[in-house]
Amino acid sequence: MALPQERSSLSYYEYLKLGEDVQYEVIDGQVYNMSPSPNVKHQSIEMDLSTEFNLYLREKSCRVLAEIDVCLSGEKDMSQTHEWVKPDIIIVCDKNKIHENRIVGAPDLIVEILSKSTAKIDKMIKFNRYENAGVKEYWIVDPAHEVIDVYKLENERYVQSGTYTKEESISVNLFDDFSIDLRRIFRD
Repeated sequence: MALPQERSSLSYYEYLKLGEDVQYEVIDGQVYNMSPSPNVKHQSIEMDLSTEFNLYLREKSCRVLAEIDVCLSGEKDMSQTHEWVKPDIIIVCDKNKIHENRIVGAPDLIVEILSKSTAKIDKMIKFNRYENAGVKEYWIVDPAHEVIDVYKLENERYVQSGTYTKEESISVNLFDDFSIDLRRIFRD
């Protein structure tokens, strides 16, 4: 991800007209370029986590999606939407938020997988934005150290509910009977 560029006039509608090969996020008026593609370890972790979520959610009303535009504000008019993100993984339990090519409103859970170029954005900028938008649970995955920090929204603020290592399992706070064995995620 390149350094952010100042540009506060780009609407989501204008962004869509740029073409499918252009990938940006806009947070608080800052435009962030979403290239190059993630490395193999990042993609492997994303696929394995998505698989675990999909298996659990198969017969439930929530959906797991990856790398889709999320308009956190809930603004449905694309010309009036001036902020969106593209998280690595999201879970959405309100089907009214799922539109053909984007999510409109805060997902229930977001997972971001760190890279050198995204660490500051994921840990600070997106952390604050997701908290303010009301995302109930936020996971920050550190592939280099093979740990996951989990934050749960309580009284409109994130509280860290744990840091989990390769040898542990994570209980997914959204669901009472779901946990993920991280040995399946951080494989050699």
